[in-house]
Amino acid sequence: MAKTVSLTDVGALRNKLRRYTHGQKLEIAQFNQVARLAHLGRIVLAPLDPEDAECRAWLLHLERPEGLAAELLDVDEALLGRIHVLDAEQGRALAEILREGFEARARDLEGLARRDFYLAKFFRAQESG
Repeated sequence: MAKTVSLTDVGALRNKLRRYTHGQKLEIAQFNQVARLAHLGRIVLAPLDPEDAECRAWLLHLERPEGLAAELLDVDEALLGRIHVLDAEQGRALAEILREGFEARARDLEGLARRDFYLAKFFRAQESG
């Protein structure tokens, strides 16, 4: 059953709305788990209400890691499968980590595209041998 707030309790309704417009902080361990996923590009992050200048909270959804990352990274199951409302500070930090991770992966792929494996493994090996 969905949680409800009685409309007769205007103060409770305002408090509930204020909590959403300000967002909440993740605990340090949870933030680090989310940041690792952000670096890998496994999060979806968006401003809660981009049209409201007063609202600085962020919406966050985590995608389950796959492959080797799924084997090596511990992610709290409570974080997965739901949408979180983050405060401005943590939302901005995760947006920056997401961008940095994307740029790092792009640099790695560009380097990989330029790398000459044959030359490194065979030509230089013959010079020294």
